[in-house]
Amino acid sequence: METQIKNSQKAIGHFVADDFRTAAVFYSYGIDFCCKGDRTIEEVCVKNKIDSQELLDKLEAVSLGATNAIDYNLWPLDVLAIHIENTHHRYVEEKTAILLPFLNKLCKVHGTTHPELFTITELFTASSKELASHMKKEELVLFPFIKKMEKAIKTKEHIDPARFGTVKNPIASMMAEHDNEGERFREIEKLTNNYTPPTDACNTYKVTFAMLDDFEKDLHLHIHLENNILFPKAAELEKQLFDN
Repeated sequence: METQIKNSQKAIGHFVADDFRTAAVFYSYGIDFCCKGDRTIEEVCVKNKIDSQELLDKLEAVSLGATNAIDYNLWPLDVLAIHIENTHHRYVEEKTAILLPFLNKLCKVHGTTHPELFTITELFTASSKELASHMKKEELVLFPFIKKMEKAIKTKEHIDPARFGTVKNPIASMMAEHDNEGERFREIEKLTNNYTPPTDACNTYKVTFAMLDDFEKDLHLHIHLENNILFPKAAELEKQLFDN
């Protein structure tokens, strides 16, 4: 009982950081574990009228069976940053190049009968532009300094503070942008009826909605790795390096 009470005060993001398989449980309840991962189980359950005992039981069951789960918490920060770039940044670039033409085609062919497609396309187009700028700032500004700090810890070399002052400054900016994209995709999810194609959908229609669904899922993991693991650990690393 004491453990259940303690876990009810635990932040969602911490559950997912400890074991990413719990993300599937939160997703099944429609709970945002990435952009809004700082909320406690109790807060979410009260707001969404969810039985907290039921949710905690499902989270525990997943964790007990998660013997092969990837523990990103154990990864050095430079390795994690490289993984995010090579896996999630490249995913966004590749899928955006495919999705934009598909969405534009759907607007031309089905826009008259499904006008919501125009709004979906506008939202995704805006998101793709913002994500491209966002990822570039991470790759050119924030991630290089995180890698530099990780190297300094390993080699015990002296490094100067970043030109941007503290990593908390770009991190705050990146997290605000994550929130914006989270909101945008929540709107896309509503407009697509949870990525359910209409009965008159052609194959391109069905494929596009399936790809949008996958894109959002990847974005959730992408944001989770940064918000709940990379960013807080980078702030701790900076404190370790410069507070001594």
